Amino acid sequence: MNKAARIKKEESRLKKIFKDLEENKKQTVEGLIKLAAYMRISLEDFQEDLDRYGFVEKFTQSEKQEPYERKRPVADLYNTMNTSYQKIINQLTNLLPEKNDETDELLDFVGGGKR
Repeated sequence: MNKAARIKKEESRLKKIFKDLEENKKQTVEGLIKLAAYMRISLEDFQEDLDRYGFVEKFTQSEKQEPYERKRPVADLYNTMNTSYQKIINQLTNLLPEKNDETDELLDFVGGGKR
């Protein structure tokens, strides 16, 4: 499945969790859902790349210089986006009503559900 289709699927999944949200909060949630869906799919792609090629690479700036290992740029992208994604998921979770099945589902997904 291509990236755009995967993002749409994730948006739909998140929208179901927030479908019963108060109308005044839905506009805020819509933008956060779009960002969260994009970030989740991008993070999956980054993670696949990192699993395949690793976090470090051999690098040299000239033929005279001995190659050395450096962190791959995708590792920094992954770390930065993952931090932002967690903040967005936290914002979304805070907009949900105090306790219901949708809250549990989202918290379980992000690893914070306690039953």
